[in-house]
Amino acid sequence: MDFLELCEKRYTCRKYLEKGVEREKIERCLEASRLAPSAANAQPWSFIVIDDPELKESVAKETFDKVASFNKFSLAAPVLVAIVNENPLMTSFLGRFSQGRDYTLIDAGITASHFCLKATEEGLGTCILGYFNENNVKKILKIPGNKSVSLIIAVGYPADSPRKKIRKSIEKIRKYNI
Repeated sequence: MDFLELCEKRYTCRKYLEKGVEREKIERCLEASRLAPSAANAQPWSFIVIDDPELKESVAKETFDKVASFNKFSLAAPVLVAIVNENPLMTSFLGRFSQGRDYTLIDAGITASHFCLKATEEGLGTCILGYFNENNVKKILKIPGNKSVSLIIAVGYPADSPRKKIRKSIEKIRKYNI
């Protein structure tokens, strides 16, 4: 499929089949993520693939709580992937202060997008989770205090089909030279 077809096919999957995901497919998704661009080529990320059922359940339980239960579906995903923000290069670090932007978070979003698009090509469904108890996730995964978890991606074989995407028209979002 061409790139626009891939973008159309990729959707936020919240229903997964009770079927494991082959590590070869995860490895290809990680390779796509590794190739993602980053500010100052810092590549300030690492990935923790969680496919052990007990460990995965422990992490999944940290993606929702009594107040916000919308991520409970993560319990059904056979794999979770945590994107860990590594220590950025000095140039990226300085850019954060001079520009007021945390480029590691932008870079995490870019690499997550690469992962999800490749997963779609592999026949997998994904959902990028930004709501989770980071302190508890870090404890469970033994992530040092000087690092952070920017996103968690739920991964599995979809048990549903994508709905037609509802997006703003190009006319509402495009401007030239203003």
